[in-house]
Amino acid sequence: MTSAPHPTPLTADDDWWRSAVVYQVYVRSFADSNSDGVGDLEGIRQRLPYLRDLGVDALWLTPFYTSPQIDAGYDVADYRDVDPLFGNLGDFDAMITDAHALGLRIIVDLVPNHTSSAHPWFTAALAAGPGTPERERYLFAEGKGERGELPPNDWESIFGGPAWTRVPDGQWYLHLFDPAQPDLNWRHPEVRAEFEDVLRFWLDRGVDGFRIDVAHGMIKAEGLPDVGFNSMTTGQRQSELLGKGRLPYFDQDEVHDIYRAWRPILDSYPGGRMAVAEAWAETPQRLARYIGPDELHQAFSFDFLDATWSADSFRKVIDTALAESTIVGAPTTWVLSNHDRQRHVTRYGDGEVGLRRARAAALLMLSLPGCAYVYQGEELGLPEVLDLPDELRQDPAFLRTGESRDGCRVPIPWSGELAPYGFGPEGSELSWLPAPATWRALSVAAQAGVTGSTLELYRAALRIRHEHPALAGTDGITWLETEPGVLAFRRTAGGAELTCVVNLSGAEVTVAGHGRPVVASDDLTERGDGHVLPVDAAAWFERR
Repeated sequence: MTSAPHPTPLTADDDWWRSAVVYQVYVRSFADSNSDGVGDLEGIRQRLPYLRDLGVDALWLTPFYTSPQIDAGYDVADYRDVDPLFGNLGDFDAMITDAHALGLRIIVDLVPNHTSSAHPWFTAALAAGPGTPERERYLFAEGKGERGELPPNDWESIFGGPAWTRVPDGQWYLHLFDPAQPDLNWRHPEVRAEFEDVLRFWLDRGVDGFRIDVAHGMIKAEGLPDVGFNSMTTGQRQSELLGKGRLPYFDQDEVHDIYRAWRPILDSYPGGRMAVAEAWAETPQRLARYIGPDELHQAFSFDFLDATWSADSFRKVIDTALAESTIVGAPTTWVLSNHDRQRHVTRYGDGEVGLRRARAAALLMLSLPGCAYVYQGEELGLPEVLDLPDELRQDPAFLRTGESRDGCRVPIPWSGELAPYGFGPEGSELSWLPAPATWRALSVAAQAGVTGSTLELYRAALRIRHEHPALAGTDGITWLETEPGVLAFRRTAGGAELTCVVNLSGAEVTVAGHGRPVVASDDLTERGDGHVLPVDAAAWFERR
């Protein structure tokens, strides 16, 4: 299979990613072009003008590679082809060409920690047997016990249960996620060479960056030592240590050797090709190690997503993230929701309260320096779907733990009075997960052009973010004195000032002295020389 000709770079701006707004497209739930109930690449291509008009700079696409779809494409069987469920390489090339013509960049998901059990390498490993070169590409080991009947160690799958599965010849293989996702042996030179070639394959097709799945996981501690506990022995799941402690299979120092080999590949292409890590580390300092001029460009800061609805929590997270980004000389990333976490409308209280807070949080995020990631549908104010029938859930974690990520993956509503709300072509009634009846009022068509809608709030904020001198750069913020429970900070550039005020205090507050309001998440009323900011609301004020 040959690569497409190298396309002309979108622009010559190598630093576009430093202040970009990236829109995460969960491919199977964005837009369906062929009425099969599953989103696809052609569906994305058809909806590109919507994303241009929304005002984002780039799209991050979840995996669309050849896959049995055990874990929604995060079980890859062929890293150089498109799964027929989503189209073909021609569809990808057409989509990226159109995206670039509209000024949109494309970031693709890369899944290097594990392959699918249907990957040719793994089927060859099973057929070859113990002690063969084919097995050295993965992490096979002998079991414990008199007859090797026990797993090699106490490691636990992130999806629940043991991280080991035994094969008929008696050996065990490691899978930190589903058994259909065997972990690769990243100390093997063939593995490293393979993924360097995969990077070049998609860079040659014009992709502008990569989101690295489980970027902290490729290297496991020598000797595969026990953790010392798991849910079977103490009732505590090892995954509870993510971002809080060290595990022998995550965030090992050698993982940075991989990224130091990848960075020259990215740098050899024009147009600012970048990579962002999905990485969990014990401390902000260890997370910062993934970022730098010789490694990756960004790492997701999940602390912002995990902040509680309080001024103290948000300020602590923001200060920490900005301080760490200054140390490594790279922008921080701000995230409110993604395909693995409950939508923030629901996390913040659901219903009217959750939506008010989600709208305010959006203005907070979009006024901060650095790169912001928007998960599809958050611009519509979508809540989590909490009442999906169990028989329709497809998240493999649900089968092992009872916990499901399907509720944030329901296809987004585009138009119409009946589900699936224009997800497919006119007349199509199929959708791989059902949307609730309440979503008819949240569709793109129902909100477009409607003053005060969440969609128009995002459009206005993104337009101002791009146009306002104070928000255009990556300079830091200046915190302002406020009453308790209120956040206020100012950004300045070129003689222009923009101040963001967020009211988390539980009572309305009067805001004065910051200039005129340019966008607000709720209605403002004038009071004297200022404006009344309602509870759970945010506003931007400018002075030039």
